[in-house]
Amino acid sequence: MNKLYRSSRNRMLTGLIGGISENLGFSSTLLRIIFFISIFATGGTSLLIYFIAALVVPKEPYHADPYIYGADHVRGYK
Repeated sequence: MNKLYRSSRNRMLTGLIGGISENLGFSSTLLRIIFFISIFATGGTSLLIYFIAALVVPKEPYHADPYIYGADHVRGYK
């Protein structure tokens, strides 16, 4: 089983939903829509849980893009 991280590539606010979608293999857009609906369905409790989870779940470790080659791209130069 993969460890859950906050995504650094698929993020809107904290990257938590992006990390969950990468871990489970679901569409991040679908999970964001479900989360948005759940905010109203739970009276805001899911929003509180989201921010607590964002504090607990670690950020994704540095991930080099496999589609970029060369030492200059590692330092951020293009």
